[in-house]
Amino acid sequence: MFSFFRKKKPAPAPESAPVEAPAIDVTHASSEPAQTTPVPVPAPVPTAIPVPMPVPTPIPSPAPQQANLPPVATYAPPAPASPAPTAPPVTSAALAVESISPEHIAVPESSEPESITPEPVVRTGWLDRLKTGLRKTGSSITTVFTGTKIDDALYEDLETALLLADTGVAATEFLLADLKRRVKDSRATEPAQVKMLLQEAIEEMLAPLEKELVVGEYHPTVIMVAGVNGAGKTTSIGKLTKHLADAGATVLLAAADTFRAAAREQLSVWADRNKVEIISQQGADPSAVSFDAVAAGRARSMDVVLVDTAGRLPTQKHLMEELSKIRRVVTKADVTAPHEVLLVIDGNTGQNALAQVKAFDAAAQLTGLIVTKLDGTAKGGVLCAIAREYPAQGRPMPVYFVGVGEKLEDLQTFRAREFAQALLA
Repeated sequence: MFSFFRKKKPAPAPESAPVEAPAIDVTHASSEPAQTTPVPVPAPVPTAIPVPMPVPTPIPSPAPQQANLPPVATYAPPAPASPAPTAPPVTSAALAVESISPEHIAVPESSEPESITPEPVVRTGWLDRLKTGLRKTGSSITTVFTGTKIDDALYEDLETALLLADTGVAATEFLLADLKRRVKDSRATEPAQVKMLLQEAIEEMLAPLEKELVVGEYHPTVIMVAGVNGAGKTTSIGKLTKHLADAGATVLLAAADTFRAAAREQLSVWADRNKVEIISQQGADPSAVSFDAVAAGRARSMDVVLVDTAGRLPTQKHLMEELSKIRRVVTKADVTAPHEVLLVIDGNTGQNALAQVKAFDAAAQLTGLIVTKLDGTAKGGVLCAIAREYPAQGRPMPVYFVGVGEKLEDLQTFRAREFAQALLA
C-alpha cells in the first residue's frame, strides 16, 4: 500500500579505552607551589640494621574472581559501528516514504521478530472483495460477450456498455480501436477471446495510474486530504491512519475541517481508535490548525502529519480559495510541504469525478487520488476516463487507493491488473 523507509539508528558511541594516568614526579607532588631555592637536607640519622629472617614459603591463595571487563592490558576499543543501511521499499506493498500498502509495509527495525502476512493471501482476499464491489459495473460489460460471433453488433453493444459505465467518450473510442487491433493481430474467433483482449487493453490503459504512496522520506511527511462532502474523506483518513500506525509509523492528525459540523469529533474518534495524536481547535481557522499541526509534527519527530481539510464543492469559490491558502500556510511551516495532496472521490459520481479532479488540481496541485464506494455504483469505468485524460495534461494522476466497503480492509492499494480482472470477472 505504501513504502516506509526505516529511520537510521544513531551509531553507538564507542567505548573509550582507559587512559593511563601520567606518571607523577613525586619530588614536586605537593599542594604548595614548587620551591625555586634549594632546601638544606638534614643529616641522616643512623638506624639499626635489621637481622635477615628466613623467608616463609608463600601459601597459594585461591585465584581471584575474574572481573566482567577484560584486563586493561588486553582491552581494545571496538571498531565504530557502521550506520544501519536504509531498508529498500518493500516490493509490491506500498503502507515505498520510509514507503506504505497494508500488504506491503516495511516495519521499522525492532528487537522483536517481524511477522508479515504473505502478500498472496492478503491480495487474494482483496481481489474477491474487489470483484464483488465492481459487479454492478462489470455485469453490463460482460454480457456483451455471451454471443457466438465477433461482428459489428458486438462492438456497438460494447461501446454502449462502456459509456454507461462512465468510461467517457475519449477512453471508449481509444479502447475500441485498441481492441479491434488486438483482435486482428491475435486472429481471435470467439467472443470469450475478445473479452480477454479487452481486459489486457484496460490493464494497459490503467497502468500509469499505479504508484506507491511514499511516507517517511521527509520528517514529517505532510499529507493534505481534500474532497467534497460525503465522498468518504474523513473515513478514508481514519483507515489510512490505521494502516500507517500498524506499520509502525507515528501519525499526527490535524482537524482542519472546521467547516462541517461534527467533523472534528469524527476525526477525534479515529484518533482515539488508532491511539494517535490529534491537533484540534474549536472554531479555529483551518490554516492556523494546519500550521500548528505541521510545527508540532516537526517538534515531536512524527513520521506523518495527515491534514483533514474541509469538504467543499468545486463551485464554492471561497472554499476552494481557502484550500489554496491552507497549502500556502503549510509551506510556511515546512518549506518542503505538503508532500502529498490527495483527493477523495466518490465512485458514484461517474464523469463528475473527472470535473472534480480538474478543479481541485487547479486549486491545490493534486498528487494522487483515493477512489471510494466502488461497491455501490455501476460507474467504475471513470478510472479509464481519468487515465485517458491526464496524460493529455502532461502527467498521470496516480490512484493510490480504491475502496469497496466500510471495513478497514476494504481500502487497498490500486493495481491495474486486479482492477481489470475484477471489472470483467
